[in-house]
Amino acid sequence: MHDDSSHTAAAAQHRERRNDALLHWLMFGVLMLTVPAFYLQLEQAEPPWRLVGPALYALVAGAFAFDLMHHRSTRRSQDRDRMASLWLDVALIAGTLASALSWGGWSPFEWALRSALLVVVVLRMLVFLRRLFSPHNIVYLVALGAGMLAMAGAGFYWLEPTVHSYADGLWLAFESGATVGYGDIVPTTPASRLFAAFMVMLGFAMLSLVTGAIAAAFVGEDERKLRHELHADIKALRLEVQALRNALGAGAAAAVQRHESPSR
Repeated sequence: MHDDSSHTAAAAQHRERRNDALLHWLMFGVLMLTVPAFYLQLEQAEPPWRLVGPALYALVAGAFAFDLMHHRSTRRSQDRDRMASLWLDVALIAGTLASALSWGGWSPFEWALRSALLVVVVLRMLVFLRRLFSPHNIVYLVALGAGMLAMAGAGFYWLEPTVHSYADGLWLAFESGATVGYGDIVPTTPASRLFAAFMVMLGFAMLSLVTGAIAAAFVGEDERKLRHELHADIKALRLEVQALRNALGAGAAAAVQRHESPSR
């Protein structure tokens, strides 16, 4: 009976972790909708595309509000990712909701607020990606970075008038993300410059995660070697202690025999 209850509890915990992981990456996908929403509003697309940007913002605001209200109580207060993202979620909900209600031109003050919203999006993205910060997830990090780079190339191809091919857009995305800045292709419009700033912040984040994961992999390998050597030393020490005990026991038995022999 005890084994059955333990197996049921383990299965329930496994389902809970799986559902939490699915929700985690679903919300990450919802967060990424803020990028096309931002530029659809910025470019003032023709109807019906003009309605898509505010609709995406409203979707993001609603999804994060639902997650904040209905799932906060079910998560442990010790969850550092959740505690770190609480105020980011509040700022994200407020910013996306305000963006969904905005239809006119952008004033300088609104430009500043929307730029701040992009910073919040990047920070919230980093909280999502912390789960991948592990030596075992380097491949996923690199694949995610490559996917973001591919989408950024399409974004520059769409936004920057001096980019005449997707290859040039991809190169500009790489220059921005890697903060190289050769100067052969540069952003010239406010939209592409803001997108370049977004790519610089994202590039810093992704490069930091990848290099950190690689460093953690090397450190983890050294730690495994040290643990293996430590276990081997402990095992050898135990064998030596056991041999010493055996020798002491044999010596004690011989002393007792010698002590008893004269009396006989």
